[in-house]
Amino acid sequence: MQLTLEPSPEQIKLEKIYQQMGVTDEEFTRIEEILGRLPNYTEIGLFSVMWSEHCSYKNSKPILKKFPVTGERVLQGPGEGAGIVDIGDNQAVVFKIESHNHPSAIEPYQGAATGVGGIIRDVFSMGARPIALLNSLRFGELQSARGKYLFEEVIAGIAGYGNCIGIPTVGGEIQFDPCYEGNPLVNAMCVGIIHHDDIKKGQAHGVGNTVMYVGAKTGRDGIHGATFASEELTEQSEEKRPAVQVGDPFMEKLLLEACLEVIKSDALVGIQDMGAAGLVSSSAEMASKAGSGIEMDLDLIPQRETGMTAYEMMLSESQERMLLVVKKGREQEIINLFDRYGLDAVAIGVVTDDKMLRLIHKGEIVANVPADALAEDAPVYYKPSREPAYYREFQAMENDIPQVEDLGETLLKLLNQPTIGSKEWVYDQYDYMVRTSTVVAPGSDAAVVRIRGTEKALAMTTDCNARYIYLDPETGGKIAVAEAARNIICSGGEPLAITDCLNFGNPEKPEIFWQLEKAADGMSEACRQLQTPVISGNVSLYNETNGTAIYPTPVIGMVGLVEHISHTTTQAFKAAGDLIYLLGETKQEFGGSELQKLQYGKIFGKAPAIDLLTETKNQSEVLKAIRNGLVASAHDVAEGGVAVALAESVMCANGLGADVTLFGDAITALFSESQSRFILSVKQEHQMEFEAITSAVCIGKVTNTPELRITVNNEHVSLTNNQLISAWKGAIPCLLN
Repeated sequence: MQLTLEPSPEQIKLEKIYQQMGVTDEEFTRIEEILGRLPNYTEIGLFSVMWSEHCSYKNSKPILKKFPVTGERVLQGPGEGAGIVDIGDNQAVVFKIESHNHPSAIEPYQGAATGVGGIIRDVFSMGARPIALLNSLRFGELQSARGKYLFEEVIAGIAGYGNCIGIPTVGGEIQFDPCYEGNPLVNAMCVGIIHHDDIKKGQAHGVGNTVMYVGAKTGRDGIHGATFASEELTEQSEEKRPAVQVGDPFMEKLLLEACLEVIKSDALVGIQDMGAAGLVSSSAEMASKAGSGIEMDLDLIPQRETGMTAYEMMLSESQERMLLVVKKGREQEIINLFDRYGLDAVAIGVVTDDKMLRLIHKGEIVANVPADALAEDAPVYYKPSREPAYYREFQAMENDIPQVEDLGETLLKLLNQPTIGSKEWVYDQYDYMVRTSTVVAPGSDAAVVRIRGTEKALAMTTDCNARYIYLDPETGGKIAVAEAARNIICSGGEPLAITDCLNFGNPEKPEIFWQLEKAADGMSEACRQLQTPVISGNVSLYNETNGTAIYPTPVIGMVGLVEHISHTTTQAFKAAGDLIYLLGETKQEFGGSELQKLQYGKIFGKAPAIDLLTETKNQSEVLKAIRNGLVASAHDVAEGGVAVALAESVMCANGLGADVTLFGDAITALFSESQSRFILSVKQEHQMEFEAITSAVCIGKVTNTPELRITVNNEHVSLTNNQLISAWKGAIPCLLN
């Protein structure tokens, strides 16, 4: 039994104990004013987690206001567990992405696993059945033992949780750069399907209604996890191991099925996941959103450890738990339902009309705090912003074309870079076919999942080139949204909306805040132009190790609607004799490119430019051609340029090859990373019709010979599929061995 003597309110103030919890002097004074007295230990704990960046977005709220969040299809924007978009036929798609970066840096397996568990709960708390998982990951360059350990354990954690719960992990992206060595990024995304009439919200309405705790028992894991996620990683972060939660996917599967059953009951008023900040956030947010209060008796909470204090129970981030509000008198129905799944369901409190979060423990009131003060009325800061010197330096540079001795050898080296190389080693560990609705598995531009009982499907992707955003956050922010949309288009889908995970360094540094501000400007402009509103997301700041920040990495999760399953398109060339087209203009743009990094060992200069009107035009041309049945394969041109895009389309094409002629400077034609470009293949009988509706240029043919042949200005590249595949598939396994 653990007995702790908590410091008195006077001690908390005198010894500034609140600072250890991440509360500033100014915030402590504000808490005193709100309460009209000194907070006790439990109360300062409540404020510390709810006013952390992770829960309150106090440094990023002014930035988030820039995003377009409405649209004719949007049924639920930011502010609930996940966003919801109408897809017709009384159905909607529910999705969200969230970070679990700090826990994954300390305890990579459980950090990644509980990231997956948490995002699944966000989706089914809305009443939706999760149908797919994706992720977006960043690591160092797999040179160090620790870097390899983090990579292998994160992948194992994602696979372990997703495979056990039986939700397919169908897609994602992974990039490698030295800046992520000490601070990997682990962003998990979940997509679900719902009928309009099943949509639920996390709100505590109805004075006198019962507050119920359901799911796993509460332990001491994850205490102050939200605070931990709102500070930089240092040498001492290893001591924070207890802040990392432990997940149980089998328990979550039971909880998922029970919750999907309970949402059909008219006894249910509101439901919310106990995620970051556990019982504090779920109770305070549900009360605040409904304009009500909640009183809870903590002695009734199911506990798996003895002698837990009110502070520990409220701040615990034990996994697989939900908070429900149920109509008074209907509690037994809920208890019986959860009992069938072997889960606890306990009435622990009541909805009140005084807007207070009141906690009782051992017969005494141990906390009495306005719910709004914890949630809606948390402080908001307008941080100073300053353009970094490096940005001005890069903008002043002339466009540099890296020198290449051997074009073919350089293409093989690019295919062997872990960011470009095959991720088969990773996704072979994921069960991406469970539930048998996966139409396009990992490895193409976007994953595609069938909507059962219909002819429709959903295309889904995660994307972000952080190098471009580092060089020019506003341009890079536009590119991140545009490239995600390109992935959806290439799969035959119409982009619907995005969820984002804003991974940045310490916002208290003006140069970092400037990156965040500018990236949001670029993303917002692209979202408006491409008509893809932001419906949900997460902010992860303080991604720094010993003072060194990661590249600004605002990951875009995007979902699109494939109107008919027959429109589904992949990147692999399909048949010999098909014509190969390039759509989009190639310019001398190498800033932040894979070739620049390969040749110089660093990135510099200007990011590739992007014209959003051109982007929109090119995307609509491709989608129209796909829907008219004219396109055999489609692939966006991204890292590594046209040469890599052609190689990827060949390597996935079962023994086919390609013979292509390009024009202009060879290095630019092959390896530039200009935006808004697509590689498309078209049957010869569709040539005239295809050329009538697109501005694409024919550059060659698919051949029966398993070889990629490219001619540029009398220079020739000729590589067999075996050479290409050996370099590409060997990239990650070679580094790990």
